[in-house]
Amino acid sequence: MTGMPDADVTKAGDALLALAKKTTPELAAALARLVAVVADEAARTPRFANALGRALGGAEGAGSATPRKGGRRAPGSLDPYEVYAADGEAGLRVSLARLDLEQLRDIVAEHGMDNDRLAMKWKDANRVIDRIVDRVKARAAKGSAFRAPADGPPN
Repeated sequence: MTGMPDADVTKAGDALLALAKKTTPELAAALARLVAVVADEAARTPRFANALGRALGGAEGAGSATPRKGGRRAPGSLDPYEVYAADGEAGLRVSLARLDLEQLRDIVAEHGMDNDRLAMKWKDANRVIDRIVDRVKARAAKGSAFRAPADGPPN
């Protein structure tokens, strides 16, 4: 969308009101609920907001290269799960090694990889890289006990 975001939001609201008054109020209500759910999730989840922005034609999602209001960090410059799925652990480590400490911290924050509140304090980039790789591998393997073995169907 072009123009100021407030103007776009007002225009969308006016269009929903017009739809509700002129034709089908049920459709207007359903669209309003859909937009509210998507907007709430985008506001809550930076990764979803960024993916949504890309899907809607390259618009930026929840953040840009600068930290957002409230002291929150910028979104990570890469998705470690996508890199791991495509290139494995070695490829992920190479990609992460290209980033500076602040960019690594952005990834840790975006993907909730600092549950013990230690990684954001670390000064050693290699230590942060190890944390990211460990968390990505653990999440990628989650549920593997319920998957069929690679060598054949389950018994």
